[in-house]
Amino acid sequence: MPRLDDDTRFEQSKMSFGEHLEELRRALFKSIASLILGFLVGLYFATDIVAKIQTPVLRSLTTFYLNQAEENSRKNIEVLKSEGREASNADVITAEQLAAQGLMMMEYFISPADLASALREQFPQLQLPERPVDEPPATAQAAGAAAAEASPTLQRKELVRLRLYQPLEEDARLRIVAHETMEPFSIYIRTALMSGVVFSSPFIFYFIWQFIAAGLYRREQQYVYAFLPLSLGLFVGGALLAFFFAFEPLLDFMFWYFDRMGIQPDLRLSDWISFALLMPLAFGVSFQLPLVMLVLERIGIFTVRSYLQKWRAAVVVIAIIAMILTPSQDPYSMMLMGAPLVMLYFGGIWLCKIVPGRSLADPGPGLAGA
Repeated sequence: MPRLDDDTRFEQSKMSFGEHLEELRRALFKSIASLILGFLVGLYFATDIVAKIQTPVLRSLTTFYLNQAEENSRKNIEVLKSEGREASNADVITAEQLAAQGLMMMEYFISPADLASALREQFPQLQLPERPVDEPPATAQAAGAAAAEASPTLQRKELVRLRLYQPLEEDARLRIVAHETMEPFSIYIRTALMSGVVFSSPFIFYFIWQFIAAGLYRREQQYVYAFLPLSLGLFVGGALLAFFFAFEPLLDFMFWYFDRMGIQPDLRLSDWISFALLMPLAFGVSFQLPLVMLVLERIGIFTVRSYLQKWRAAVVVIAIIAMILTPSQDPYSMMLMGAPLVMLYFGGIWLCKIVPGRSLADPGPGLAGA
């Protein structure tokens, strides 16, 4: 069967404005149906997704408190040394030791008299010695002095230091908290919806593409077919980079500021989930840079030479884009996005050089009469 040229194909597929609206309605209906089905699938996986998203923040939170426990242990050893008591740096419990045993350490001080009294009351069989009874003072003045000396006074150097341990999974600080009654349900629905968008996106794109493709030249359709897999790969690569490589370094950096400012973290579930869902999306969208550069080069707005000449200005623009797209405005997350984008910028230049084909601004003889 002979292949129809673009003019003949467009002539045979002409539709009225009402027919175009009907085709658009069908495409949107199919897309919405796909989104609903994706949302239902997301409802099934939402709990597991939320648990997975919490993993990096819980890991960083655990590291923060383990390091804090080690630092407190070092400080207490230095205090004991300054008081002339027996203490050695070998007594410091490190974060690595605690993590290896899955324990969290807290150090407390207790009065020896109170400890002996409690043990004597609970375990009389231990036969602990009673407090020594002093002889009665000879004079009233001596009695007053003895009473003053006998009155309880708090002296840190006389207290006994106790190390208490508990399993990491039972430490109440190593949890992400919710401050509103409906917050967990809201997070569940939001996660299911975002997951549904991801699950249904290939079908949504296909239905919309069916509607748009009828109005495109074959050459334009070929570009879409050729670069769609690359676009999806860049999007997935950016999202995976954010989730597996950017989250934990970013969180460690932020918790370092918590420690530096002397502030204890009390992370809210909705804030973290919003951040965790938006950051991979922002990375995935920004990683489309090479394809955007290729399209701009093909339609004649830029050339490979102009890309190379203006690379310094491009780095500045990339820094601004990274600042806008990253959910948190800290320099670390902007650097994590900006550095790969700079490499992708030069990758886009390379893509413009190796991809065959003329500029779309010059359709060539075959389409000149279209």
